[in-house]
Amino acid sequence: MIDALTLAVGLAALALAAWCGFAFSRDQSTKDWHFIGMAVVSVLALVQLVVGVVRLAGGDRPAQGMAIFLAYLLGSAATVPAAGFMSLAERTRWGSATVSAGAVILAVLEVRLYDIWGG
Repeated sequence: MIDALTLAVGLAALALAAWCGFAFSRDQSTKDWHFIGMAVVSVLALVQLVVGVVRLAGGDRPAQGMAIFLAYLLGSAATVPAAGFMSLAERTRWGSATVSAGAVILAVLEVRLYDIWGG
């Protein structure tokens, strides 16, 4: 994996978590600009998914196993979009909390992906 990309995804996810956590603390639901932030983080996660698949197709192998790596890679690409859709169903402050939690989960998944790859 590309270390800089993994770091960028993790930091962007933590920034999104802080931003939506701040909205939660101010009793605000997710707004349009939160969804723009989710889109940016999701695009970064999708870029990482593509890079991971290309590296695997090129013959590189993760240190701790292919199946677990693919599961984490797919999960990291789906976490923020899933949290975004759930926040649409909950149009209260808890929607912001859901996105914040999803973004923290993505940051943890990034650390785990780094470990699985052999970082």
